[in-house]
Order: sequence, then structure tokens, then C-alpha cells
Amino acid sequence: MTQNPFDALGGGAGGLDMNALLQQAQQMQQQLADAQSSLSSQTVDGTVAGGAVTVTVNGVGELVGLSIRAGEFDGGDAEDLSDLSDLVVAAYRDARAKAEQLAEQAMGPLAGGLGGGLPGLG
Repeated sequence: MTQNPFDALGGGAGGLDMNALLQQAQQMQQQLADAQSSLSSQTVDGTVAGGAVTVTVNGVGELVGLSIRAGEFDGGDAEDLSDLSDLVVAAYRDARAKAEQLAEQAMGPLAGGLGGGLPGLG
């Protein structure tokens, strides 16, 4: 007697439907791709020192802009330049944290669906 190996997974009524599982996984993959595409077109700013340095990143954390307010730093002073580099890093970290929050809001419901949304996995 030949048996279908998927019968052990509960392919009958109330069990795991592999076609439904595959279809739902494909839909989720498309939704994740759409969310990532949307995130890459959104931007957030990180600002430090009262706006002296502003960094702009997109929703996936890529640096897309940097603004340094004129007159705040002396380009000939090594200490000022060191401070400026520290402020750029701090502004980037601020922007990156905001981008991560944005991504969590956009993709959280999709990632959370893996445990309860797919038949047989929740």
C-alpha cells in the first residue's frame, strides 16, 4: 500500500493544506516586498545640537542626506571637526532609530502573521 508522505502532516480535513500554505506564503512575501519598497521611499530626520546637524535616512536606514548649519563649525579647527564627526554619528543614530520604528510599524503586522496567520503554524 502506497501512502502519500504529506498524509502524516494532516492533509485531510482540518489538517495542513499545503496549497493554502504556499499561497498564503506567496501573498505574505509580496506584502513584505511592497512594504519594503514603500519604506525605501519614505524618509526620516535625525537632528542633534539644536539643528546644527541633521541626517536624513530612508525607511530602510540608508543615508540619503546630511545638513550642517552654516557658521556652527570652524573647518580649520581640529577639535571642531572632531565634534562635528561625533554629531554626524549621533544624528545618524537618531535617524536610524526613527527609521527602525517606521519599519516596525510597517512590517510588524506582516512578520507577526507568521505565527498565527498561516494554517498549521499558529
